[in-house]
Amino acid sequence: MTQRPVIRSFFRALTGTVGTLALSAFLTGTAFAQNAFSPAILVNDAAITYFELDQRARLLAIMSAPGNPEELAREQLIEDRLKAQAARQIGIEPSEEGIQSGIENFAARVNMNPEDLIKALSGEGVDAETLRDFLASQITWGAVVQTRFGRNAEISEDEIDRAIAQNSGAGGVRVLLSEIIIPVTPQNARQVNSLAAQISEISSFEEFEAAARTYSAAGTKEDGGRVDWMNVTKLPPALRPVLSAMRPGDVSPPLQLPNAVAIFQMRSVAETGRAAPNYAAIDYITYLLPGGRTEENLQEAARIRATVDRCDDLFGVAFDKPEELLTRENKAPNEIPKDVGLELAKLDDNEISTNLTTANGQSMIVLMLCGRTATLDEEISREDVAQSLRNTRLESYANSYLSQLRAQARISEK
Repeated sequence: MTQRPVIRSFFRALTGTVGTLALSAFLTGTAFAQNAFSPAILVNDAAITYFELDQRARLLAIMSAPGNPEELAREQLIEDRLKAQAARQIGIEPSEEGIQSGIENFAARVNMNPEDLIKALSGEGVDAETLRDFLASQITWGAVVQTRFGRNAEISEDEIDRAIAQNSGAGGVRVLLSEIIIPVTPQNARQVNSLAAQISEISSFEEFEAAARTYSAAGTKEDGGRVDWMNVTKLPPALRPVLSAMRPGDVSPPLQLPNAVAIFQMRSVAETGRAAPNYAAIDYITYLLPGGRTEENLQEAARIRATVDRCDDLFGVAFDKPEELLTRENKAPNEIPKDVGLELAKLDDNEISTNLTTANGQSMIVLMLCGRTATLDEEISREDVAQSLRNTRLESYANSYLSQLRAQARISEK
């Protein structure tokens, strides 16, 4: 039996169904139009070769990474160069022991030993060095983030108490936020990340409101980004640790959403005097209006909002439309995309939001909350809560720092 079906089957078990490895056009076109080892992209004078682009795209395709493997390879390798440059500035290099450990852990995830994994990848045309580089970048960046921001990620006992109260519903914590949501595309990512980093430095309510009116694409734009009071337990789980560390006037680092960057300002925090439930599952519907935020779709969305009283009514609206346009989901909060989760947090049962679009604005989303299922209280480990808070805070610092590095970088394609 050849290695090819073996590696595909293991990665399928790990990441889902593997689609066709559609790289032939890439391999015969741009990638090898020139010498494979000539520079395709320069990042602050550090070269990324056509061969590296091809190899990373092959690896990502085998792993069933979401999105176009060629575009994702380009973005990842640019970021890898920035991460490596940041590491060298503070004297960090990955150890051989660390890389070998990373390969062993990676192989264990697909139930293989390292030698068989390398052979299987080779059968797919992926060099062992490509996997080493992929893992070495992750290891090095983790060390950079820990070195630069580890002290800032220390969690106090008060923060642990507050997080437990917010996530269990004890204490009924509510927050009053303002938001700025800026859409991101591959074409504007550099500019948006730079702008978001600048906005995160704002220190006054007035400046934040002005920035929301100028830059935000959220439905709260005209209101200066102001969001109504909401219980913290309604927010996406990934946002709760960030917000729990904020005090009135604080502005969050840029937070990555699908196809957007979000920045929040805390306006106020309040105890309600009664427990707010934590949620095990959220039931909601998305109904797509192809064409994006056109005037026609805005009018259709307004008609739907005026005529639909409950979730089941949406099936009547979509009865003669393609099935894929309407989807009803019942998911745990941590399984819901963060942009959808954030909109759902603003809604009560049977309320509708029309603030979201799909990637690149191709369809407008009519989002309706059907209901929330409260979870039973469980004993919460303080150490688990503290570790979750540390990880989330470090991730926020890391994303913000990488955005700054990219905004300051000289990136040119050959």
